[in-house]
Amino acid sequence: MTALAPHLTAFLREHLPRERAVSPHTVKTYANCFVLLVRFASDRLKRRPTDLEIEDFGTDMIMAFLGHVEVERGSCVRTRNGRLAAIRSFFRYIEYRVPACLDQALRVRSIPSKKADKTLIDYLDRAEIKALLDAPDPRTRLGTRDRAMLHLTYAAGLRVSELVSLQLRDFPDRSLSTVHIMGKGRRERVLPLWKETQSALRAWLVIRPETEVAEVFLNANGQPITRDGFAFRLAKHVNAAAKKQPSLLRKRVTPHVLRHSCAMHTLAATGDIRKVALWLGHASIQSTETYLRADSEEKLRILAAHGGPEISPGRFKPPSDTLIAMLNDVRKRA
Repeated sequence: MTALAPHLTAFLREHLPRERAVSPHTVKTYANCFVLLVRFASDRLKRRPTDLEIEDFGTDMIMAFLGHVEVERGSCVRTRNGRLAAIRSFFRYIEYRVPACLDQALRVRSIPSKKADKTLIDYLDRAEIKALLDAPDPRTRLGTRDRAMLHLTYAAGLRVSELVSLQLRDFPDRSLSTVHIMGKGRRERVLPLWKETQSALRAWLVIRPETEVAEVFLNANGQPITRDGFAFRLAKHVNAAAKKQPSLLRKRVTPHVLRHSCAMHTLAATGDIRKVALWLGHASIQSTETYLRADSEEKLRILAAHGGPEISPGRFKPPSDTLIAMLNDVRKRA
């Protein structure tokens, strides 16, 4: 039998950050997955987490855990598939380190992802975005910080992980005309910033506390703001903005909705899905096509270009076949 703890530790602390060079956000996401998995297995097997072995995590255990994620924790299919991707990655690592577990690793890696509905994205229109950006009070320190965060997230189409990890050095020569972003999959991009965004950032940097912390945005304790912290502040400002734009109350506004809004407005302005992919830092344009499905204006342009079908009116002719006539008569009488 093979102890789980040493191999899981090496996977998270050495293999992912050093050999795979994945981002700290990915490491944290994988660690969150294994916290849930280890606790689930520990409760199920009535053993301490440190006493668990790799052989305990067969396909039956993994499938039971995935069901637990969906049913008991109420997670969506995409979250379930994300947990499975982390588990697959670990067992791909195990294949070469623990030959005795090769068959088990191959079985776990063969567990299929679950099909998910491709729903339309949520985004805010320009009036809703303006109300949200104007919601933070610029007369307070936190309001000034929040205004800068909202402006930058929307203008650059940032993921929340990209926002909270942004550092002072990511503004070349302390100029605020551009921002350097290290995105998902360690893909870099440099984006120009609007003057309004530059003004909001400059106002925050003037009053930003002097500290050795490199991150741009800090919480009330002088530490880097977290994903949950930003989501909490966003929800507060959405409620405030809803007084001017009541339509916000009918939408579920998450940090990622700001990124979707940037994409939709960029698509409307340029009409080029490739430019949207470039702005967002997508690895494949297929990831960007979801915005085409949500763009009603593009569908109206297609409809106007083709025109309506010219169908001439006709007269109904009853079926001449006696069998079909009988069946239709029975259908009408039933």
